[in-house]
Order: sequence, then structure tokens, then C-alpha cells
Amino acid sequence: MISFIHGELSEKEEGMIVVEAAGVGYDIFVPMSVLSKLPPCGEEIKIYTHHAVKEDGQSLYGFLYREDREMFRQLISVNGVGPKGALAILGVLDPDDLRLAIVTGDSKSISRAQGIGQKTAQRVILDLKDKIGNEFIHPDRDQDMGASGDAGGALFGGSAELEAIDALTVLGYTRVEAARAVRRLSIPEGSSTEDILKQALRVINK
Repeated sequence: MISFIHGELSEKEEGMIVVEAAGVGYDIFVPMSVLSKLPPCGEEIKIYTHHAVKEDGQSLYGFLYREDREMFRQLISVNGVGPKGALAILGVLDPDDLRLAIVTGDSKSISRAQGIGQKTAQRVILDLKDKIGNEFIHPDRDQDMGASGDAGGALFGGSAELEAIDALTVLGYTRVEAARAVRRLSIPEGSSTEDILKQALRVINK
């Protein structure tokens, strides 16, 4: 199995990159969220890969972090979500936002991916919610997000934060957008739901 490839980024196009290592060019399928973070062609990169072997061929799927590769593997373990669907989901939600969508039950955000309907999105949440655990935010990419937990009080400081998230969803924001905004706040003890809501709206509208 190919765990990662370290080499020169030779080509990149929608949904795929080519990495040259030891004189061999590897076609690697990647989500759109990876493409936007890659350096220019000609620079050296390290891509963590999932190596899929089937009767009709082999394919490589690439990610910038081991944790993201594991997220992909968890997605393809869900009935009805193949590699193409998993890449589509990771294309509209980066892995941290996807984990947040799962723990907050935000099927609307997941179903924005091409080919992923509400039923499949709900199945992703049902199958993976318990597997996400306490590591749905990767600290190296989002230092200000802090420690994480489940979708209830352990994830947010208290009921006022949760009520503010609910209020934001009533205003039309997804639970991912609402929860991420509230997570970014430095909330003084005893803050009211209204205070938190106002601060969160300022964060979203920046």
C-alpha cells in the first residue's frame, strides 16, 4: 500500500494532481479543498494517500494531513458513500467543518455536496457521530478553535451558546456556520444568549 508520496507537484487540475517522485508521475484524486491549498507546480509537496485496489484498477486519493485521510476513509465506510461521494463532501466542507457538521447534526451542509442527498447526509451523521470523538478539530490548522467534544454542552460552554447557535440557524445560517462563529468567540462568564448572538453575527459578517 502507498501511505504517502513526497515529490514535485507536476500538474494540478480540477479533482486531480500529478506528483513526480523518483521519476514516476502519480495521478492522485483530491478534493477541491486540497487544490486551493497547494503550492504552484514545480514545488515539492508531501501528500498522504489512500490506495484503493479494485478488480478493474488502482486509484490514489490524496490529502494534506493524516487526519483528513482518516476522515475520507470513514466516509467511504458509510453505506452509499463511495470515493467519488467522499471527495465531493470534502470538496464543499473542509475536514474540520465536516467533523463539526457531523457532531452538530448539520445534514444540510453535508448535502450540498454533488450527488449527496439528505438521506445520505443523515446516514453519514448517524454512522460517524460516535467515531469522531474528541478530535474533530485539528489543532495545527485551527489554533483558535480550542478543545472539542461532543455536540452538547461539552462542545460549547453552556446553554447560552447553544441557544445562540439555534437562533443563528433560525436566521438561515447552517449549524456549521453558527457553531464555528460561536466557537471563535471569547465569551465572558454570565454572557446572555443575546450578547453571544450579537458577537457571533459580527464574526459571520466580517
